[in-house]
Amino acid sequence: MAGVTRAHVRTRRGRWGVLAVAAVVLLVAVVASLAVGSRPVPPAGVWAALTGGDVPAADAAAVVGLRLPRTVLGLLVGAALAVAGAVIQSLTRNPLADPGILGVTAGSGFAVAMSIAVLGVSTPAGYVWFALGGAFLATVAVYLVGTLGRARVDVAQMLLGGMALTAVLAGIVSAIRLTDPEDFSALLVWEAGSFQARGWDVIVPVLPFALVGLAAAPLLGPALNALALGDDVASSLGTPVVATRLGCVAVIAVLAGSATALAGPIAFVGLMIPHAARWVTGPDQRWVLGLSAVLGPVLLLVSDVVARVILWPGEVPVGIVTAFLGAPVLVVLVRHRRMVGQ
Repeated sequence: MAGVTRAHVRTRRGRWGVLAVAAVVLLVAVVASLAVGSRPVPPAGVWAALTGGDVPAADAAAVVGLRLPRTVLGLLVGAALAVAGAVIQSLTRNPLADPGILGVTAGSGFAVAMSIAVLGVSTPAGYVWFALGGAFLATVAVYLVGTLGRARVDVAQMLLGGMALTAVLAGIVSAIRLTDPEDFSALLVWEAGSFQARGWDVIVPVLPFALVGLAAAPLLGPALNALALGDDVASSLGTPVVATRLGCVAVIAVLAGSATALAGPIAFVGLMIPHAARWVTGPDQRWVLGLSAVLGPVLLLVSDVVARVILWPGEVPVGIVTAFLGAPVLVVLVRHRRMVGQ
């Protein structure tokens, strides 16, 4: 029965149906993100606050001033991480690949640590550019390792370079942190993956990068489908293999770098969401990328809502919640795939 259901879902009509349901769930998650918190606001009050209607000043401040930026943050970070994960899993043909495997997260962490240690930066708005620049530089370094002495990108060599760079940079950051734990408390919060203290001053500078990455990723879908057949077959079909891989690396760097700069390293989104999308829609990367862009924000927004209320009136970093929610779901997905023989 399960096999018949999946076969039905993987028809074009079934895929559109799944995408529509996911969009509705995303809308519900957006409303919950705007309404739920230490000061609950009913949906009617949320709408009134967003449209300038008659609503108590405290409710308007909670919805517009605090929760709206966090909701936009959840949409951007969730979509960016999920789509980046789908691209890197397709590029490497490794279902366990994650955006952080290319050293993106480590590069951002190292740059943020340097900005704190050398320049005394202590706010998210201050080190967002350092985080973004560190992600780009790390990705470029890993890409150069992957092309060293070769005419084209060696994916395995690139992944090994990413893991090596991650280990080196993480060790350096740990050593720096130990020299002055008190001054590096801001780095600890950033490394946990948090939406706290992220306002429009953090979102606006990174927004163009994230939007460009999200717009470019779907263009890679047909080429990624061809690459799944092998380089020779892809070349015979007219797919520019080298240009496609270079484009994939650029998209991963932009998306993962933007997400990490906005909220810090958040685990499991880029790993789990493409799994769920692929299980529902099949291996067609065009649909995997599209559904990932919708499901990623759902996971982030739900996690953020849980993060706000689980230790009320305080909150926990959203990255911790995604780990608790994502790990069991990923285990279930993997076990189910084994049982159905996929």
